Amino acid sequence: MDGVRSNDFTVLSCKLNTSFFVFFVLFFLTQMEKFSAKLGIPENCIFPVKNYHKERNLNSVVDSLILSALTEIIHCGDDYINLKKILSEPWRTIHWGDNQSALQHVKDYKPPTDRHQIRILLYGPVGAGKSSFINSVQSVLRGRMCSQALVDFTSFRSFTRQFTTYKIPKEGGQSFYPFVFSDIMGLEIRDGVLVDDVKLVLRGHMRDGYKFNPASTLSEDDLFYNKNPSTNDRVHILVLVTNTEFVMDAETVQKIQEIRMEASDLGIPQVAIFTKIDEACPEIKKDLKTVYKVQHLKRKMEKFSADVGIPMNCIFPVENYHEQIKLNSDVDSLILSALKDIINYGDDFINLKKSNERLVSF
Repeated sequence: MDGVRSNDFTVLSCKLNTSFFVFFVLFFLTQMEKFSAKLGIPENCIFPVKNYHKERNLNSVVDSLILSALTEIIHCGDDYINLKKILSEPWRTIHWGDNQSALQHVKDYKPPTDRHQIRILLYGPVGAGKSSFINSVQSVLRGRMCSQALVDFTSFRSFTRQFTTYKIPKEGGQSFYPFVFSDIMGLEIRDGVLVDDVKLVLRGHMRDGYKFNPASTLSEDDLFYNKNPSTNDRVHILVLVTNTEFVMDAETVQKIQEIRMEASDLGIPQVAIFTKIDEACPEIKKDLKTVYKVQHLKRKMEKFSADVGIPMNCIFPVENYHEQIKLNSDVDSLILSALKDIINYGDDFINLKKSNERLVSF
């Protein structure tokens, strides 16, 4: 560690004064960050330890560091072994190929009143597939490939820079489906969408076209601030979109938890979309129908559920259309399965609000 051996960390910490000890810890963390950047190994996969070399007795602190690293090493090895482990029975049932009835269910959906529409807000890390999911849903519903929401596969920064609402036209183009998708800037670590801006979106205070500013939130005197949001302006269901390979850092998890807490306070139902499942396991890439048989993917979803607090039955793995030029029945099945539940949850929220309004009127 540039002059300071990691094995001397415990001894030095006992001798140094408090201020210098703090400096030393920060220096140590900086070295880990440099090591991570140089070799491309994520910081959550780097484990500082103190090896035994001259001690005659065991030390509980030294043991804790070694056991912590060993546990993670075993878990990584177990994940690799499970990568090709296919369960004999799927852990979740889906009716593959029965897309016509699911599609008809979506097409026939009507909100509680004609004036209502379900607003679905998508949020998540950069590159998770929010815009691709919107395009995939449109493709399934319209029976052809659509790319209304612009997508970028080359940038590590958020391609969506402004608040945009997407309506999906029905057959004939004379009317729209009674649900809309709202897309926002990604949750970048430093330059992403501000949590306060997402809170304003949840409450319906942001107008379409607002360009997100990572340095400051939307102010009440801005032209894009909606002072009197209608029922349709407010969000009815919050959808967290992530992908199988994304590693949740502490700052992103904190942002997600703050957004989820605000949505919970408003009573807004929440689900998650798990994208890029074909990259999680070779077996899924070969046959999408194995998605609920792959133990490796199930464990990733369970860890994600534990990290952000969204129940497993509210997490839906999907494969977005991104390189295909024709629709695929199995891809459609997963998208429709997720979409049906998203609509149902949003409809439940609208009905609950409507019932509460009736009680208040009495």
